[in-house]
Amino acid sequence: MKKIAIRWLIIFAVLTLLILILSRPYYAFVTKTLSISPLRALLFNDSLKTYNNQINILLLGKSGEGHEGPNLTDTIMVANYNLKNNRLTTVSIPRDIWSATLRDKVNSAYAYGEAKRPGSGGFILAKSEVSSIIGMPIHYAVAIDFDRFKEVVDYLGGVEVDIQRSFTDKKFPIEGKENDDCDDDQEYKCRYQTVTFTRGRMNMDGETALKFVRSRNAEGSEGTDFAREARQQKVLEAVIDKTLNYVKKPNIENYNNIYYLLNNIVKRDIDNQKLAVIFKNILLRRNFTSNKTTLTEDLFTTPPISDKYDYRWVLIPRSGDFNMIHSFIKCELEEEGECLK
Repeated sequence: MKKIAIRWLIIFAVLTLLILILSRPYYAFVTKTLSISPLRALLFNDSLKTYNNQINILLLGKSGEGHEGPNLTDTIMVANYNLKNNRLTTVSIPRDIWSATLRDKVNSAYAYGEAKRPGSGGFILAKSEVSSIIGMPIHYAVAIDFDRFKEVVDYLGGVEVDIQRSFTDKKFPIEGKENDDCDDDQEYKCRYQTVTFTRGRMNMDGETALKFVRSRNAEGSEGTDFAREARQQKVLEAVIDKTLNYVKKPNIENYNNIYYLLNNIVKRDIDNQKLAVIFKNILLRRNFTSNKTTLTEDLFTTPPISDKYDYRWVLIPRSGDFNMIHSFIKCELEEEGECLK
């Protein structure tokens, strides 16, 4: 019995050594950059919080200091990473969903949480609110100011985005002119610039990507919040895809640069050991795939503006509760075909 046990220990040790040798960039990354033993990252998958072999990470994009409502999260997405099949699915959440708990829109959760408990309350409350919408626990959270977001895009050399519909926004705000009186111009035209995007694939630098995701006053259907959220999802997915392409290439310098850049501008509550475990799964397995889904207008309705919703324009589930949305997301994550009935 002891011989069998020793034999298995030897086999396990040899396999572990082979993995480390075959994945030297990973070894260097977790050792030098994350300051974690690669063996620890290889073995301790149980250090990750999971739900049915899945990890849910909340991604929040906020205006940041110098903007009105700096902690309001105009972009809310959930990155669902399936450890079993090595697939990442992003789910876009409309910011105008009404929260009966908050008596406000869901995009205010992070702001309320930070006001009550600076440094951690934003993540706690935002994760709780979004969890009730998707019907799954949110394990970790990441927040980034949009102004810093463009630094990531520029570092990556831009991102390629498929623009589905052409649009023009004649009232895109010019930074620094928010309070300009425009020489008493009653329309305050000097505060705005015109931005135009043409249908087709476009490689965007950071500034262009920021305008693409922030445009609020586009003419036609692109002026809706759903359209803007879809654009935000497109750009964020393009950033994720390009970042993962860096990660999958055996280049320790790329790993270090990406890590330090993101670590300096992104607030997160996921530590380095857990990042290393996720990194290991992506790097050491060759079948990584990505997918996206969006909570569309078909799932929601706009109730009459009344005191019930504090006289706000909000979205509520068309079915009356979030059960249909829970079922829709579960169907999408399990790739069961046509999910929306």
